Parts: sequence; C-alpha cells; structure tokens
Amino acid sequence: MIRTVSPNPNRANFGRCSACAVRSLSICGALDQNDLAEFERFARHVQLTPNEALFTAGQAARSVHSLTAGVARLYKLLPDGRRQVIGFALPGDFLGTAPSDRYCYSADAIDSVSVCRLSREAFAHFIGQRPHFLIRINEFASRELMLAQEQMLLLGRRTAEEKVASFLVGWRERLAHIGDERQTIALPMSRQDIADYLGLTIETVSRTLTRFEREKMLIIVAGGVRLLDSTRAAAMAAA
Repeated sequence: MIRTVSPNPNRANFGRCSACAVRSLSICGALDQNDLAEFERFARHVQLTPNEALFTAGQAARSVHSLTAGVARLYKLLPDGRRQVIGFALPGDFLGTAPSDRYCYSADAIDSVSVCRLSREAFAHFIGQRPHFLIRINEFASRELMLAQEQMLLLGRRTAEEKVASFLVGWRERLAHIGDERQTIALPMSRQDIADYLGLTIETVSRTLTRFEREKMLIIVAGGVRLLDSTRAAAMAAA
C-alpha cells in the first residue's frame, strides 16, 4: 500500500525539500528558498515498495510526481496483453505529465521508491505564478523527447548485441549523471524488463549478456554487470 507523508503547514522550516539529495537534478533545482517553501506546502511525500503502482494508463491524471529515490518502470500494455517498457525513471526525473486528463502510460516501483506527489491543479497554478520556472520544465520535456527518440532508434535496425550494449552504456551514463559512478553498473530491473524495453526476448538478453561475458567485454555480478571493455561497448552502442 502506498504511504503518504503530509507536510506540516505550521512548520517554520521547510527542511525536507531543502535537504533533498536530488534537488539539483530535479525540477526543484530552479527554485529559491521562498519558492521552495511554497512548493513544499502542497507536495506530498509518497513511498512505494517494489512493484507498487505509482499510476496506471487510463487513470485520471490528477497528480504529477518528482522521483527522489529508487527506480521506476514506465510501460504500456499492448492490446494483445504484451508489455512494452518505454523507460526507467531515476531520482530527479519528473513523471505524470499528460497531454490529456488521463495518464498515457503506467509507472510502478522496481525497488523501494520515494516521490514528491503534486496536485496537477496546484502545480499548474504554481507554474503560472512563476514564468521563469517554465524554462526548467521545458528542459525536462526536451530531455524526455530526446530519450523517446533514442528509444525509437534502439528499437529500429540495431542487432540484439547492439541493443544490449547501447542499453548498458546509456544506463551507465544516466547513473553517472545522478552521482553513481561505481565500477559495477547496477541493474535493479529484471532481465524481462530489459527485454521488454529493447524489444527482445528474455532468452536473447540472457544469451547476449553471457556472450559478452564469454568474450570478456563484461562480468555479470550480483545486482548488475561490470564492464571490462568500455571501448568496445561504446563502439557497439554507437553503431
């Protein structure tokens, strides 16, 4: 069950948002202390356990969400029941914006996830009073468009090996962007998730990773992989 922690409107120091570890990466990075205090007045801090839904496609889009911890899975279900994973959200990502009054995709937690949930109406009013904040929103929208274009390329004419290599290199870059530059590339998502993202079967993903390990491009470790030949992986990703 989703747990919501409501802020105390009488609290003088709105410290939760000021102390947020991913504030500089999120939409809130453009806010000064006064705006941040106002922002926290209508923000609700929500915690989800693995596989809990944040929202589902077709549900009334009453809220937007800023991910502050964990990894979320974004997906659509096809008419025949198949699932297409369209992305993975990391801390700092902004979720739930919709061109209509209903969500066009579903989002759920892969591991333990925390988000700031914002009423769509209150958020629209907040933006309307702060035109400079629109620049930050546009930056996030542009990044989302870029990721969608990369996903289209990934699902296009690339081989299975190129797809898996591209995913690993791209995911490593995204982890580095949020400060995770460990040698091991953490993969909290399942191989089925990766397969559904790349348009492959789980067997193909597993075989490809095993082949990469056999060819000493990487080592499969608990919770992820460790790249041994980053140059080769990058070359395959750029193909």
